[in-house]
Amino acid sequence: MFAADICDGQRPPLQQNMILRSRMLVTMEGAPIENGAVAITGDRIVDVGRFAEVKARISDQILDLGESILLPGLINAHCHLDYTSLRGKIAPQKSFTDWIRKINSAKQNMSERDYVASISAGFSESRKFGTTTVLNLEVVPELISMMEPPPLRTWWFGELLDIRDPARSDVLVDTAVASLKQCEHWGLAPHSPYTASARLYEQCENVAARDNILLTTHLSESDEESSMFQEDSGPLRDFLHQLGRDMSDCGQATPLGRFLEVTESVATRFLSGHNRKPKWIVAHLNGLSESDFIRLENAGCPFHVVHCPRSHEYFRHSAFPFERLGRLGLNICLGTDSLASNDDLSLFREMRLFQKKHPDVSGADILRMTTVHPARALDQSMVLGKISPQYYADLITIPHINDADVFEQIIAFDKAVGWSMVAGTNILG
Repeated sequence: MFAADICDGQRPPLQQNMILRSRMLVTMEGAPIENGAVAITGDRIVDVGRFAEVKARISDQILDLGESILLPGLINAHCHLDYTSLRGKIAPQKSFTDWIRKINSAKQNMSERDYVASISAGFSESRKFGTTTVLNLEVVPELISMMEPPPLRTWWFGELLDIRDPARSDVLVDTAVASLKQCEHWGLAPHSPYTASARLYEQCENVAARDNILLTTHLSESDEESSMFQEDSGPLRDFLHQLGRDMSDCGQATPLGRFLEVTESVATRFLSGHNRKPKWIVAHLNGLSESDFIRLENAGCPFHVVHCPRSHEYFRHSAFPFERLGRLGLNICLGTDSLASNDDLSLFREMRLFQKKHPDVSGADILRMTTVHPARALDQSMVLGKISPQYYADLITIPHINDADVFEQIIAFDKAVGWSMVAGTNILG
């Protein structure tokens, strides 16, 4: 289902059947195809190949995209569109805890209208930079019904915190679910182990097993989070203690260890009852200890991972352990995080910074982290992230400039895309 109908129940009109032709076609299946073509019927791709071959098989209207590279629309695996309006308003702070204070102060001045405008601006900017699918963490799920239908394919994750009153976690979850279930794609996002109680995590997993939804959370983001859980000390620990958080879970394990303790105990009950084990998408995962890597190896890839390179650099976090996580077989995606810690919502720029930090990773593999890998994390690997028959027609183009490697041209691209399509309908160009 197209994202624009998730909250109003109406499907937008689809374009006529057509063949799209481009100078270079990047399918994410095999080598790029020169003078390639994609045939579309309704919201799906029905044929892919060289232009002459597709045209011979299918006699549809032709849209020639000229000297362009046609590729799958990008998937932002972690963003907070609520905070698009905070661009440039929070300078880098001395500590992660200081930044939390700043964003909490900024949020106190935001009205419901401000949130709606911020989210709308975030969708527009994401579309401008070639994103066709977003995983958006929504701190006020009740606002979804107030917004215009989004132009992108959207997963809404209700972001939940119960730091001040864990006894109300059931009310938080029920309220969020009531607002989110009107959407085609939704999930729950207990914010992090330092702001969400074990009870809240358990309740979210109960809903996930019942309603077959995905879950996401922030984990092992900062050194201050590690100090809090491992040593029961540091500025984050002191700040949260002042807010009234129960600190009895601190000084015992790493953030990852704490998360696995909570989720594995619930998962065991699910598996013993022959229910679906909840699927987690974990953002950040910085500064892991040796014991964490042992736990991950023994746990057998318990979740998907999202790395946000520019937000990571903004906070000066510990190095992201890409190589070690990759050797463990974890599915790693890229996201933008929010504009409270980033300059814009361009995944091309995320890919470019990732390449700078990890120069040995091929351009094709980096592009997979914004297409194939997040599609897998969303459990949509058979319909999103590639250009292939039966996949959704979520497509974008960028100019083909020279004979350089096509994937390097994609990662180097630093402008607004000229044309994009979601579910067979033009949304730009």
